[in-house]
Parts: sequence; C-alpha cells; structure tokens
Amino acid sequence: MRFDTRLVQLGQEPDRQYGDVVAAIHVSATFERRVQDPLAYFYGRGENPTREALERCLAALEDARFATAFSSGQAAATAVLSLLSPGQRLIASDDVYGGTYSLFTRLARYGISVDYVDLTDLGSLDAAVRDDVAMLWVETPTNPLFKVADLDRVCAYVRGRGIRVVVDNTVAGPALQQPLSLGADVSLYSTTKSIAGHSDVIGGALVYHDEELHNEFRSYRTVAGNVPGAFDCFLVHRGLKTLTLRTERQVGNAGRLVETLRSCDRAGKIHYPGLADHPQHAVAARQMRAPGSVFSFEYLGDPEKLLGRVRLYACAVSLGGVRSLIECPAVMTHAPIPRRTRLRLGISDNLIRVSAGIEDPADLAEDLRTAMEDR
Repeated sequence: MRFDTRLVQLGQEPDRQYGDVVAAIHVSATFERRVQDPLAYFYGRGENPTREALERCLAALEDARFATAFSSGQAAATAVLSLLSPGQRLIASDDVYGGTYSLFTRLARYGISVDYVDLTDLGSLDAAVRDDVAMLWVETPTNPLFKVADLDRVCAYVRGRGIRVVVDNTVAGPALQQPLSLGADVSLYSTTKSIAGHSDVIGGALVYHDEELHNEFRSYRTVAGNVPGAFDCFLVHRGLKTLTLRTERQVGNAGRLVETLRSCDRAGKIHYPGLADHPQHAVAARQMRAPGSVFSFEYLGDPEKLLGRVRLYACAVSLGGVRSLIECPAVMTHAPIPRRTRLRLGISDNLIRVSAGIEDPADLAEDLRTAMEDR
C-alpha cells in the first residue's frame, strides 16, 4: 500500500457491524470489561480506539512500527524530554521554534544541560559531542530561518554513541520528509500543522520503531495525562486524508510567492530551501520531496504596517493550514527567545514568516505585492 492510499484508508476501515465508511468516534472515558473478548480497553487516559486508529495511520506513513498521539506538539516534545536524566546533556539545533526553546529553558532545574549548535556544520556538532550527551534534537528545516541539516550525515555521525536522534519534522511534514528512513530514532510532529491542515485542532505525535521507546512513551502519556480527545483525533485523522493534495498546492503557492518577492525592492534576504542560492539547497533537494510551504524574508520597512495591510493572509501563528498565514517571529512565535539571542541567530525584528495556504496563487501574490509596495 503506497503513501497516498495509506493516508485515506489506514485506520479508516469500514465498520464490520454497521458498514460505516467513516470510522466511529469513541468518546467513552471508561470501558466495560465484561463485554470485551479479548480485554483491550480499560480507561480513556490509557486506551481509546479512535486514537489508536490515528496512530496506526501515522506510523504507516513512515513505515514505522509505532506512533503515539498527544494533546499537542509541546506535549509530544515533553514526553521525549522525559527520557533524559539529571547530569545528561542535550544538543539542539540553534534555530528552533520558540515553544521548543521555552521547554529547553526548563531543563536546567532538572540538572539537564542544553547546547545549541548549528547542525548544518558537522564540525560544530563534533565540537559539542561529549560523553554526557544523551540526545540530539534536530529541527529541519528550522523555523524561522529554514536551515536544513543533512540528516543522513548527522545521524551517521552519532550512531553507536548512545545518542538518541529526535527530529522535529513539523515544518516539512511526512509528505515531504521521512526522518526515520534517514537514521533518526524519533520523528516529532505538531499534528496541528500540515498533518491536520485546517487550523481547527491541536495535537502532537511521536513516530518511531523501537518497542522500548513505545513502552516509555505510552507509560508516560498515561501517567501524565496529556492524551488527545477522541474528537481531536478524528479531526487530525480526517485532515490526513488530503495531506498530499494540500501539500502540493501549498508548495506551489510558496514558490510563486518567493518569486514575487524576488522582484520586490522592499524584500531583503529570502530564506527558502527551494532557492538555488540557499546554502543547503542541494541537501534539501536530496532529502525532501519538495522544499516546503513556509518561508521567511527580511522586510525593508515597518513589519507592523505590512501585517496590517495584507488582506488575504491571517496575521496569526502556526503553519501548514489551508489558509495562508503571515507573522513576525520576533514579536510572535519567537518572542520567548531573548532579543540578543534572536539577533545573533539572524532572527531580526524585520523578519517576516509566511505559510502558504491553498488559495489561488495569483490572488496571494497580488495581495502580498500590493502590501509590500504600499508606502
């Protein structure tokens, strides 16, 4: 069964009793033991058929053995970080999502250190690896500068060193990039983004092969209680069915908008792996099926005025949805990161991030061009 068929059919098999072609939503918080043979369900914080159907589909998209769904991407990230012990060290991409950065700042109270490294440079990774490193956290493409780490080389470098590799694959999504096939131990997703795709549900997921990790993640989720509800799982699973179709349109729209910006005199540097002059263009072309639907650029003007002038873009955080979004990371998604750190990384106060939706590309380009040129 190929990728697009899995999207539509796995976990969505017709009901054997009633023939429903849309799977039922199991909302029960607890389960009667005496009618189950074999006994499989006990309490909704631990088991739920609707959630398990989603997990089967998510795992299959990367040919993985397991997937665990969570109430948010942050909840999924917290579950991964629960694997670390006091005295251990985490190496992370230097350009990470602001929410991830906020999570990492809390690790110090548990005796866990974090080193931020430019993972596009293997020399920098080599300098950071020491005996106390237990986990490598790779965000690729990064958000909001869209740097691309060579996953094949990075994973090969730490293989055999006892370092787990976690890849935040939220920006690319499973339709464009498959970290497990490139050597990662865990793929992490905010399913809120391209997987669900409609900006109407919050969710997260971890995808992986290892049964020991499976037991750890499921046990942690049951104890911590960060489970997604049945309706949320239904919405995420419904969104998955059109993932490839949406992604293709969004990538095409992103490319059209980037070309529009290249002819605008108020657009400075553009960060997008699809551009031939992007530093990791060749890496992205090798490990991604397409360069993605999100990009950023330096606006040579007042960002607040630009955000106020666009009509077709929602000025909002998040990405990967059917509606196009625009934001200024310095005051929105990456506000938790200290300004000095942001500037050192290249996240200026004038950086604008755009997530292309599925609207007509001519309308999106015209609206952005008009807003850019309005002085």
